[in-house]
Amino acid sequence: MIKTERLKIYTASKEAMEKLIESQTDDEMIKAYSEMLDGCLKHPKQWEWYAAWIIELEDGTPIGDLCFKGITQSGSVEIGYGISDEFQGRGYGAEAVDAAAAWALEQPSVTCVEAEIEPCNTASQRVLEKCGFVPNGVMGEEGPRFMRKRSET
Repeated sequence: MIKTERLKIYTASKEAMEKLIESQTDDEMIKAYSEMLDGCLKHPKQWEWYAAWIIELEDGTPIGDLCFKGITQSGSVEIGYGISDEFQGRGYGAEAVDAAAAWALEQPSVTCVEAEIEPCNTASQRVLEKCGFVPNGVMGEEGPRFMRKRSET
């Protein structure tokens, strides 16, 4: 579990991920969460790199989720995230992404955290910039890619 000033972030169990899939009405989200669960089941010892991570307020109110999309041989992990509409604009996305990226970069096998954002999603791009991500010059399927590396201290 990751705790921040206002949030608790933790990996969803198999049962929680199944409920998350069942609760979706958007086919793309059903597909995405199903792929996450498949990744978890195929790589149970790397659950945290495939599972949905639930984002909650300190009082237990769920406000969104994030995920890592596996881990590459070179140690790169891609993060995806979303905050429910009614909780957007309060800095929760940046708080969650910053904490999750910092946690990932503390893992010895991780060299960088990447994200891919649709060009029209300026709010999400601002979240990444606040969290120390910089464009890496690569255009992905969804749009430009951003990267945050382990700080050299």
